[in-house]
Amino acid sequence: MIRPLTIALVAAALAGCTIPTYEADPVSVYQWEKRQERIQQQEAERLRRCETMDKQSERYARECASTGARQ
Repeated sequence: MIRPLTIALVAAALAGCTIPTYEADPVSVYQWEKRQERIQQQEAERLRRCETMDKQSERYARECASTGARQ
């Protein structure tokens, strides 16, 4: 009796780990502006990192090659 209950409890706990994160869409103009600013800032940071990376590295190929960053 305890074994099936334990298995069910572990399965339920692991199922909770697989739920994707949900980010609600902004509802106000201010929230949209902040979201766009955050996206632009993240993209600018990523491009700056790409400029300093070794162009022959696997990391560069994975993170920068498809972005149009200078090669």
